Amino acid sequence: MSIEKDKTIEIIKDFGSNETDSGSADVQVAILTERIKNLTEHLKTHKKDFGSRRGLLSMVGQRRNLLKYIKNKNENRYSDLIKKLGLRR
Repeated sequence: MSIEKDKTIEIIKDFGSNETDSGSADVQVAILTERIKNLTEHLKTHKKDFGSRRGLLSMVGQRRNLLKYIKNKNENRYSDLIKKLGLRR
């Protein structure tokens, strides 16, 4: 359900300003998106796992708040990030 370390490093390289930039909002949104995808797949097979469902909803809310922050700071950066991640507006 969580992501592997190699995948996290790859996401940081793709979305961060440098290889150690794991704290920027773009990287956090990308990591959350990957975790949400994994957890969604888990919940398709384990329909009654309500603890994981609660965690999923928490991650979706956290990602929404980060995306709102990015949008308020820089509209172009927001639209680029949405396109890269394949999220809908």
